[in-house]
Amino acid sequence: MPTSIRPALRCTTDFNAPDTLDIRPWPDDVIDGLGFDPRSSYVETYWLSVLGPSTTWLLRRLVAGFDLQPDGYRISLPETARSLGLSERGGRSSPFVRAVSRTVRFELAQVEGPEVLAVRRKVPPLTQRQVERLPPSLQLTHTRWQEGQLQVPSGDLLRRRGRLLALSMIEMGDELEVAERRLLELRYHPALAHDAAGWAWARHRAALASAG
Repeated sequence: MPTSIRPALRCTTDFNAPDTLDIRPWPDDVIDGLGFDPRSSYVETYWLSVLGPSTTWLLRRLVAGFDLQPDGYRISLPETARSLGLSERGGRSSPFVRAVSRTVRFELAQVEGPEVLAVRRKVPPLTQRQVERLPPSLQLTHTRWQEGQLQVPSGDLLRRRGRLLALSMIEMGDELEVAERRLLELRYHPALAHDAAGWAWARHRAALASAG
């Protein structure tokens, strides 16, 4: 778990389901450029199995709000819960609060205050560990999807995707050399693998330094 988000995760223990919640965008140049809209087929096919239906629908609803109010907006939690067919009763153990907490647990949102939730506009590709927890049929189709992405002719797009993959590996605990080797195993050109791993390692170290 990246150190940079641990304070946000701890804030979830103080989330007592207020009547209203300010929803703000959580910008990230890498994920915003390479990730998937929560309403995309990638999220429905693969992330749904990881997040569960309630959290997936909640994330879609929150991101859809940015279409009309890009800088953020306020929601009524009871009304939002009912519109999704979820109960807000039961405090922290209610289905709706659990759905909100899961967006934070999977780093798709972060708590920025007692009544403020920052939400990613895009969802990153699954990490390898998450892929390994998918049903076998989805693991196979995800592997085929990854192989297809490597055939994209745009060098800039491939480089950016390599950086995102390397960052996911390093944040899951891989060392610099391990991340570079795994990119090579995915048939990245050695120069691209070296660039992506080095960039991801530097970004990860910077995040640790700023958090400390």
